Amino acid sequence: MASVSVDEAMRRAIELAARGLGTTSPNPVVGCVLLDADGEVVGEGFHAYAGGPHAEIVALAQAGKRAKGGTAVVTLEPCDHVGRTSPCSTALVQAGVARVVIAVPDPNPVATGGAATLRSAGIRVDVGVREAEAEAGNVAWLTTMRRGWPYVIWKYAATLDGRSAAADGTSMWITSEAARMDVHALRATVDAVVVGVGTVLADDPRLTVRNLRDGSLAIRQPLRVVVDSAGRTPGDARVRDGAARTWVATAAEVGTGPDGGVDLPALLAALRTRGVRAVLLEGGPRLAGAFLAAGLVDRVVGYLAPRLLGAGPAALVDAGVSTIAEAIDLELTDVTQVGPDLRITALPRKREG
Repeated sequence: MASVSVDEAMRRAIELAARGLGTTSPNPVVGCVLLDADGEVVGEGFHAYAGGPHAEIVALAQAGKRAKGGTAVVTLEPCDHVGRTSPCSTALVQAGVARVVIAVPDPNPVATGGAATLRSAGIRVDVGVREAEAEAGNVAWLTTMRRGWPYVIWKYAATLDGRSAAADGTSMWITSEAARMDVHALRATVDAVVVGVGTVLADDPRLTVRNLRDGSLAIRQPLRVVVDSAGRTPGDARVRDGAARTWVATAAEVGTGPDGGVDLPALLAALRTRGVRAVLLEGGPRLAGAFLAAGLVDRVVGYLAPRLLGAGPAALVDAGVSTIAEAIDLELTDVTQVGPDLRITALPRKREG
């Protein structure tokens, strides 16, 4: 096998890390590639699930004795603490690797310190290779660790004129089956799906993840969260069907925000304590507006159907904008056609002042 560069190995490690999206929380996604002393790939691994072996351990097991004198290329600084598993930094030292290349330093104060441990053992450590790319692949976990509450994605579906339903309230289906299946793939990568009680009362959604091949329920289901300030969620609502865990978050339990509803920052803080690192906000338009007005949305994913209604509910209401100067500007990061629809991904720009 031909030797590969450290840059190529890191690119592969980032690809491996992505395989853990949706199954590792509350842990990060991590990928690792081990090169022997001649630069040949002798081991690969990724963190597949919380409590399971870390990426470095999987790669070391594959490499065996060929890890000695080689290079470990890893997307996140190896952990340096005893949790459900032993420290990866110690395992790398014991394996006799000569060099460790890290994309992103670990911001978790509990686990950080791996780089220092490796250096103290005489191992060369380089940090920052493909850092931006690795950050993007692990953005939910990194964001949560750095600021204290989960990463929030607002997902909506609308016609080209911004309607989420017709004038008579009908909304099934605004977008195509291909777009709906794409949403299930998105749900599968998050830890919690959040809606307002208005959406539950109007649409009675299940908010589950279904298998893209046969439509059956996926093995892993995100937490279903209903933001319900007064506790109006019906006992027979589909979100209470037992197919997944459900939390009806009331103002009495979480706290009351300035608008009289559930305190949204407190809600996100509570979700973090429940192991949630990525949140998918799915509805309704007023709850989305409240999240946006509070600056709590990190990414917007919109599915636009090539339809016009001319009347009916808007996809977004009351986002704290009263004049064009207060508009929430977005940076487009992706536009993809999904079936007949468009999926637009964008990041809210930070407001000055």
